[in-house]
This record gives sequence, C-alpha cells and structure tokens, in this order.
Amino acid sequence: MSEPSPTPVRRGRLLRLGAAFVVLLAVAGYLAVQYLTEGTGVPRCTVVSGKGDGASYEFTPEQAVNAATISAVGTSRGMPERAVTIALATALQESALRNIKHGDRDSLGLFQQRPSQGWGTPKQIMDPTYAANIFYEHLAKVPGYSRLPLTVAAQRVQRSGFPQAYAKHEPDATLLAAALTGRAAATLTCEGRPDATPAGGTDSVRAALVRDFGREVLQEAGAAVGAQGAEGASAAASASTAASPSPSGASRTVTVPVREDSTAKTGVRQRGWELAHWAVANSSALHIERVSYAGRQWTAGSAGSGWRTSDAKGGSAAGESAAEVRIVTGQ
Repeated sequence: MSEPSPTPVRRGRLLRLGAAFVVLLAVAGYLAVQYLTEGTGVPRCTVVSGKGDGASYEFTPEQAVNAATISAVGTSRGMPERAVTIALATALQESALRNIKHGDRDSLGLFQQRPSQGWGTPKQIMDPTYAANIFYEHLAKVPGYSRLPLTVAAQRVQRSGFPQAYAKHEPDATLLAAALTGRAAATLTCEGRPDATPAGGTDSVRAALVRDFGREVLQEAGAAVGAQGAEGASAAASASTAASPSPSGASRTVTVPVREDSTAKTGVRQRGWELAHWAVANSSALHIERVSYAGRQWTAGSAGSGWRTSDAKGGSAAGESAAEVRIVTGQ
C-alpha cells in the first residue's frame, strides 16, 4: 500500500526547513567569500602580464605582503625566478598565501609545514621569512627542479596528498614571480591606504626591507652594517639616513640604493623594479603613500593606482634615477 501524501502542516514545515537551509547555505557562501577577499572596501592589488596578453591576477594586501616576502627570500638566496614561481604556487595551494594557524593535523603557515616532520617549531613556521627560507632549502635539494613540471617539483618538497592541485596556480604564480623578481617592470599595483593612520613610518619600512632582503639591502656600496635582526635593521636604517639626510630630521622618505644583485644575478633595473614592487605590495601594511623608480611613480589611492610617468607638475622629479628607489611613508 502506498504511503499517504504529506499533510499540509507537514508540507509547510518541510518548505520552511528547506528555505532555512538555502538561507544558511547563502550566508555560509557569503562569509566564505568575505574571508577569502577580506570583505568589500578593502584595498586590492593586481598584477598584469608584461607580455601584453591581457593576463592578470587580483589579490588582497595580506596575500601581497606574503608573496613579496616569498619572492624576496628566494632572490636573496640566489634562487632563479622559476624557484619563486614554484614557491608561490605552492603557497597559493596550501594556504591561499595566508599565514594561517591551522591545517591538516599539525600543519601551519604559508606552506602548511609540520613541526612533527622536522620543518621547525610552530613559532618558526609561523614566521613567513623562515617558512620561505626552509621551503627553498628543501627545493634546492631536488635535482633539476627548475626543469621539472611545477607539480613534480612542488610535490617533492611538500609530499602532498593532492600533488596535481599545484598546477592550477601556476599561471597566477608566474605573473607574480615575474613582477616581484623585477623582470616585468611596472606590472604590480595596489590601491593602498592613503587615509590610514601611519604605522611606524620609515623605521617600519626599513625593518621590513631588512627582514625580507637581508641587512645589505639598505647599504651603500662599501658600507658596513651590524648584526642580523633588529640590530641589522637599525644599522641599515642609519646608513640609509646618512645617505639622504633630512634638514628637519623628520624625513618620510626611505631611499633604497639600487645596484646589480650579484647573488640573484640580475641587472640594476630588474633589481630596482623588484624593490619598487616589493614596496607597493607592502603599501597597505606599512602605510606607504608613494613609490618612485626610474621615471615612474605609484601613488596610493590614485585612480587605477597604476604606475605613471613622473613629471615636474606631479612634483616627482626625485626618484627618476635608476640608481635608487624612493619610498614615501605616511609618517
């Protein structure tokens, strides 16, 4: 015998439960999007192809800072652009370029490295600079990694349960690596935070530069700096200030000398664009208002936030030299 049809009361209850479930799914989807994009109204960053093929990738300021650190650590170790691409694709898959405090079992950080598997202490792994360094240390031990498919190279470091997942991030990682290593000039922009309260001013910018590139980044040729870490940052800051003193003693400009990077084997202009793009990627975190290099200027909050040609009317004659990058902070 067939079952009786649902009563009107039961049918109404089922409809209400179904509607509530749909609303719940919608709310969950909205919250997921807000989490991944940092919500509406948050400044965005964009990297475009230097080949003029229309390829682009949009990401958040948090992702930009982490991507810039991964790239800077790689080039400072003398790793090629391909290594940076592999590292960025790996971090995009493992954490979406977020320094997360959770993961599968005891996995942590940008690369979801596991303390129990010898990657370091939880504190070390949650330091993006350390995490990037240890990733490159393992990658460098993979024979012929630069000639391997990206998924193979990444998998030999990560030992992931989903090795093919890295492949989908290769196009975005390639764009990011080309910009952040400086090979593709004026291709990375961010909206920045032009009205934000300053957070540390020039001292924070110098400390972050030393953190990502090493204490030599602010040295003039032949200058000496102190020990690694906070002491190194202080010494490097002194060298930079001495190179471009401010009559008022309250300069908002950090001048970064640009010279050929013998470690990364890149020319002067590529090194300059690497530093300039690094500054733009960190613009929201460090409240950077303007970056100038080689006759081009990026300004926080400007229409399109792109790189524009410097001119006298724009008040940006400084920074036109390829021998230095000028970073102007909000304080």
